[in-house]
Amino acid sequence: MPTYVFKVVVEQDEDAWHAYCPALLKQGGATWGTTKEEALQHIHEVVHMVVQSLIEHGESVPDGPLEDVQVSHESRVAVTV
Repeated sequence: MPTYVFKVVVEQDEDAWHAYCPALLKQGGATWGTTKEEALQHIHEVVHMVVQSLIEHGESVPDGPLEDVQVSHESRVAVTV
């Protein structure tokens, strides 16, 4: 099973934090939160749901520029510090 790593962008405005995944914007890969951590949690959930839906419907997962999407067919662990 492939592992996908997606770039996300998190930006703050006056009232909230907005998060989006450039490679999945056309598929609805955007959300928000009242804190940066909440926005990151939400975008993680949205990306997971979008990718799962694409796979279930037999559609291909978008592959964008290397800085937006990385695909590995080996086991991976991601750690953000």
